[in-house]
Amino acid sequence: MRRWVAPRLLDWFARHRRAFPWRQDRDPYRIWVSEVMLQQTQAAVVAPYFERFLEAFPTLADLAGADEQAVLRLWEGLGYYRRARDLHASARRLLAEHNGQIPDDPAVVCQLPGFGQYTCNAVLSQAFERRLPILEANSQRVLSRLFGRRDDPRLGPARRWLWQAAEQLLPARHPGEFNQALMELGALICTPAVPRCGECPLQKRCRARQQGEQESIPARSAGPAVTEVQEAGVVVRHADRVLLVQRPASGRWANLWEFPHASLHLEETHDSAALRLLTELTGLQVRLGLELQTIRHGVTRYRITLVCFEAEFASGEFRSAFYQQGLWLTPDELAPYPVSAPQRRLARSLATGRQQRLF
Repeated sequence: MRRWVAPRLLDWFARHRRAFPWRQDRDPYRIWVSEVMLQQTQAAVVAPYFERFLEAFPTLADLAGADEQAVLRLWEGLGYYRRARDLHASARRLLAEHNGQIPDDPAVVCQLPGFGQYTCNAVLSQAFERRLPILEANSQRVLSRLFGRRDDPRLGPARRWLWQAAEQLLPARHPGEFNQALMELGALICTPAVPRCGECPLQKRCRARQQGEQESIPARSAGPAVTEVQEAGVVVRHADRVLLVQRPASGRWANLWEFPHASLHLEETHDSAALRLLTELTGLQVRLGLELQTIRHGVTRYRITLVCFEAEFASGEFRSAFYQQGLWLTPDELAPYPVSAPQRRLARSLATGRQQRLF
């Protein structure tokens, strides 16, 4: 099977590969950054982030020497911020322990923060032609259909079988190109819905197509139920400044900044929650004003409605057992601080003087 699949897939990739900026060379650092950014994020979305990130941190040493806040600010909007923190931490370790080089050694690389089996194999196969297989959403769908595997590829038995199949198909020459080709085929041709089988270089040996099951393979388990979450947030004004607070060093949105916000308690209104959270999280007394914005966004399986109010500082000093620190900043001073995407929408509206409801 390998001798049949590899040349056809590599020939197809040579003709149809997309021209992304991380494919311009085989620099291990650039490949690593791209692979981390591409996790759970579409390539078209990643491309401009990649170019801005590499412009700011053109080498691994530049990334290692950067402040984490600067790294998070450039990552803003990509989500899953732990990826950025792990990338930064690994760069510092590589600079300290390996002279700023990514070693051609999976045993060493897999010990670095953020390097699971996929990331390790993807980087080393592309950068050093290591014969290491990869398995992610696109490639596992291609392999499931090629071999007619009907079970859910995300579950243990099927996933172990697919890792073995990926390794068996991997050619001795150009394994990095092959891994990319497998993912590219899944992204462009062997798509989740309505696969373009007539354009697939592997269609003659594809068991799912032979059985007419290409749209039902692989099996799709029902995802977790969506949970609705109601939150209240507050922009506290003190003269011409507003309060920006920094989240804890661990947990969701670690070390990012935000306007104070929290979930509503049972049967609590948004305005009463706003006053409560300020007392609990900042120690400040305020005069609550009008609603500024309603921002709806999603985080994993949570659908969040954040109702944001304006408030005027009345008394007290900032103190919090939750937030690391609080700063009083003018709206124009908010831009350098890394915040989550919904918080950036609020910050931008303050900087431009807009107050509007967002849906």
